[in-house]
Amino acid sequence: MELDTTLTFEEWVASRVSALLRFAWLVTGSQHEAEDALQTALAKACADWDRIGGRDEVDAYVRRMIANAHVSAWRRFGRWQSPAADVRAPGATAIAGVDAGVVERDLVWRVCSTLPRQQRAAVVLRYYEDYDTAEIARILDCAEATVRSHLHRALARLRSELERGGDDG
Repeated sequence: MELDTTLTFEEWVASRVSALLRFAWLVTGSQHEAEDALQTALAKACADWDRIGGRDEVDAYVRRMIANAHVSAWRRFGRWQSPAADVRAPGATAIAGVDAGVVERDLVWRVCSTLPRQQRAAVVLRYYEDYDTAEIARILDCAEATVRSHLHRALARLRSELERGGDDG
């Protein structure tokens, strides 16, 4: 998104908050964590708006801030959290009245949410946000080869888990 340098921070946020929250949710896998990461990133962006507001790629810059905020929060608090197992009946693959495509997308997202954070971020940026490897590398602050490695490993794990999950149901 090309930035109009006459936009105030509040105007920019109003026009981008939905997309940024969606991105944060895809990276974190949790509405609560997404809101926290977005709030942290926007607070920093607001404080630095005079410096970053004129950049061509403000969206990419703030997305990286969101990813960094999430990783930082996980480093601080992640070791104290014990996620509960998914509460579903064993072998349950369909819900009455729900389209099979919705169930499949839910399964894909549940498997995606088990990926390591950098792999999940790479998958989200590539397949949900449609960035190329150079843009992903810039956002995640790593080499393009690392992005390709993250994507390769993530897709291999997704295939394996989905094939295994398909045989169980």
